[in-house]
Amino acid sequence: MATTRIMPCHTGKGKTTLSSIKSSLDYGKNPDKTRDDEFISSYKCSPQTAEYEFLISKKQYEYTTGRSQNKKNDILFYQIRQSFKPDTITPEKANQMGYELAMRFTKGRHAFIVATHEDKKHIHSHIYFNSTTLDCTKKFKNFWGSARAVRRLSDQICIENGLSIIENPNRIYNKTRKKFNFSALKI
Repeated sequence: MATTRIMPCHTGKGKTTLSSIKSSLDYGKNPDKTRDDEFISSYKCSPQTAEYEFLISKKQYEYTTGRSQNKKNDILFYQIRQSFKPDTITPEKANQMGYELAMRFTKGRHAFIVATHEDKKHIHSHIYFNSTTLDCTKKFKNFWGSARAVRRLSDQICIENGLSIIENPNRIYNKTRKKFNFSALKI
């Protein structure tokens, strides 16, 4: 059984684009949480240099499309969190399922990193995918229902791997944004 959440990540206040990307990815890649990087996988980027590769693709996007990025509102990357019920999965399997989720959701068009943490009772993966496509001509747009799409893909992958799913997920109301968050599910 897994819960999911998708979050757009922007440049932090007082930070550069690179430092914003690096600080988030460094949290995910923390060797104390990933058993010395054993539970980190990636697609079309190196975990050691991903922040630079994400940044280079953004510069290439500007050059290719002629569109400059609005640093205040620009989404640098997206993070998907996939959390599993305690004692239901190994970190290796969680990382494999996180990789499959990222591949299916991005359709192989975006570079990504999957960092699986085992430092809490519930094993969970941080999936970071570049907002810029691999060919540097487009950007991912967080569409209406993307949280639901991530959840459904995760559920399908759980079923394929013999795990149960949450039949009737709780809808959590976000008072700040005045909308329901379908992806913030309770285990």
